[in-house]
Amino acid sequence: MSMKLPYASEMRELDRCAIEEYGIPGMVLMENAGLGTVLMLERELGPAANHFALILIGPGNNGGDGLVIGRHLLQRGCEPVFIFLVPPDKLEGDAATNLHIVQKLALPLHVLDSTTRVQIFPTLYQQMISRGKSCYAIIDSLLGTGLTREISGHMAELIQFINQETFATSIPRIAVDIPSGLHADNGRIQGTCIQADHTATYGCVKPGQLLQHGPELCGRLHLIDIGIPPAAVSSLQIQQEAVTEQDVSLSLAKIKRRTTSHKGSHGHLLVLAGSIGKTGAAILSVKGALRSGCGLVSLCCPQDLNPIFESQLVEAMTIPLPASRSAISMEDLPSIEEQLQGKKAIVISPGLGLAEVTARLVLHLYRTVQAPMVIDADGLNILAQHSDQLKAPPGPRIFTPHPGDMARILGVSAAKIQEDRIQAARSARLFFDHGAGMCTVILKGAGTVIVSTGGEAGVNTSGNPGMATGGMGDVLSGIIGALICQGLYPHEAARTAVYLHGRAADMLEKTIGTGYTATEVADTLPQIIKDLSN
Repeated sequence: MSMKLPYASEMRELDRCAIEEYGIPGMVLMENAGLGTVLMLERELGPAANHFALILIGPGNNGGDGLVIGRHLLQRGCEPVFIFLVPPDKLEGDAATNLHIVQKLALPLHVLDSTTRVQIFPTLYQQMISRGKSCYAIIDSLLGTGLTREISGHMAELIQFINQETFATSIPRIAVDIPSGLHADNGRIQGTCIQADHTATYGCVKPGQLLQHGPELCGRLHLIDIGIPPAAVSSLQIQQEAVTEQDVSLSLAKIKRRTTSHKGSHGHLLVLAGSIGKTGAAILSVKGALRSGCGLVSLCCPQDLNPIFESQLVEAMTIPLPASRSAISMEDLPSIEEQLQGKKAIVISPGLGLAEVTARLVLHLYRTVQAPMVIDADGLNILAQHSDQLKAPPGPRIFTPHPGDMARILGVSAAKIQEDRIQAARSARLFFDHGAGMCTVILKGAGTVIVSTGGEAGVNTSGNPGMATGGMGDVLSGIIGALICQGLYPHEAARTAVYLHGRAADMLEKTIGTGYTATEVADTLPQIIKDLSN
């Protein structure tokens, strides 16, 4: 079963469904969440005995989870120190029930408000230290997935104190369900946010934990099963899911390498790329395709640049276009149409340039070619500049914009795109698709989003900041084309390619560190594909 990523509203519906339709009491879900968190803590941090834990309690069920955590830590010999940022008597429902249990255990409750301010926090810490105990963890159970407002006041002051104060940053910080201040749907920071070392998330991973600031602020993410029936998740038809190693391994299993295979068995890709000053983009795209197992790759390129490609791409075939001197021209359309014969996919635009003769060619091919087409960089900009000439494409199209490209396509700022990456990718798919059901959009960046033909969104779980260097997107376009040529459906090829691309970079980050190149990512692909295919 794929890893679904419910929005906050969908997570509330899952809770309601478990309680009302399956008869699982909310107290049971809360107990499972708290106990699961403590079991995770002991796995990660070691035994809790003879320590104390500072537990921050906020309103709602998140605060209730913190009370359960404190009770189970007490069972293990760890003294919970509860710090409420709301009056305890304001808790309701299951959280209030757990408060009554804690009160019967005669555990002290401390309230941080606009009068006591954050000074209460270091004071309690020092009191416990003076008794010869060390701090096991700071537990953030302040605010949950329902947060939509900006955090302010004494709660914001406390969060900033915990993030910056020397003694607090040396203690493991544990987020309950989600770091307080992180938007569950999109990964935005709502004013300020806890910087967690570990996050215990309940039932399902949330989209915001994989997007924007989410991965950094969550630290290590741990999924805790709290007892929501899988049937409830399936019935909700959640349209967001993570792209994981398991998903990609299943996709790669569909690509068969038989003993009778030959180069024609694994597809022939056509790449249209290159212009003066941008030959590297074309080279990287071809290398990405070859290193991903494509049987044959042909590159249509400007005639004057062919010697460069001939010397760099000894395993690919180059087709110098006679009327295209320094940039590919519409005048070479007959030659390109001839080369399209027998090709399973086409990659357009790595280093293509924005010349008018090139733009005319791209628009014509976009409107007429039935084969799957991957469009990147300059090709995207050409389409954005001539959006009034676009109509429903005759075949599958895969677009690979970064936030700047996407901003130009949708006519908004890059910052606006980053505010809700999933929705931006869905909007771009509609922009290009015109009801054809043919378009897949890959919004590159931290937490790459892949929106397929029906609007389903995949969020990638591989990759790292070392990929922020030139040429990475060119390699990706080649991988996508190669996987289509080997038989994967375009949307599946897109998801698989994005994960493989990031996974290759992860291996390089682990072995040599930041500073690896796009060429090295391409060269690492065979090992990654081998590992995941096994």
